[in-house]
Amino acid sequence: MYHERTFTEIARRRRKQALAAVIVVVLVIVILLVVNAAQASMREQSELSVRNAIVDAAKQCCAVEGSYPSSIEHLEEHYGLTINRNDYVISYEWLADNIPPSVVVTAR
Repeated sequence: MYHERTFTEIARRRRKQALAAVIVVVLVIVILLVVNAAQASMREQSELSVRNAIVDAAKQCCAVEGSYPSSIEHLEEHYGLTINRNDYVISYEWLADNIPPSVVVTAR
């Protein structure tokens, strides 16, 4: 036996489909926001990690040699510091032998 759908049944089905589409779109947007927030957090943590490695190597240099290094290159040559310069922009400002350098690390 054939049963024709009434107007209300058709309207109800369309509302359900529209609601399902809206829910999918909202879920996709939420997932994208969460992924972006996680990537930003990971970027900040990696910048902090690189900065801490540079500062720790500078402190070690000061403890061994009695003065802070005037360049990052000195730390790379003598203290085993390796930096991925393709991923980070590093500002290393040395003022004097007895003053810790200013280090700013920014991801590209």
